[in-house]
Amino acid sequence: MSIFGKIMSAIFGGGSAAAAPAGGASAPASSGASASPASAPAAAPAQTVDVAPILDKAVAAKKEKLEWRTSIVDLMKALDIDSSLSARKELAKELGFTGDTNDSASMNVWLHKQVMTKLAANGGKLPPEIKH
Repeated sequence: MSIFGKIMSAIFGGGSAAAAPAGGASAPASSGASASPASAPAAAPAQTVDVAPILDKAVAAKKEKLEWRTSIVDLMKALDIDSSLSARKELAKELGFTGDTNDSASMNVWLHKQVMTKLAANGGKLPPEIKH
């Protein structure tokens, strides 16, 4: 699974990835959601997912200060996804980064913006302070 696929799966419970584990995806969809999973073919989630509470809960479980709203590294750490430079370079390649991957600060800012934009495009509801 791609790194962005792992991020999507962690936030959306696997509902948006074709290769998602079967166990975790069915419980949230049946817990009172009004949208039918059948109405959204493989590429998009069946419902809007409020991203902030999911990531805030993941951060709380880490027992360290992680600023997922501004940092791609912290977002990946909160979701237990490899946040190493090589993993971020791979994510940059997946998302079409055309800048210098050796300029990690610029790449990280770009990555965070792209991930937030793609989450929103796939049904993620973001807090208003996050510009995407």
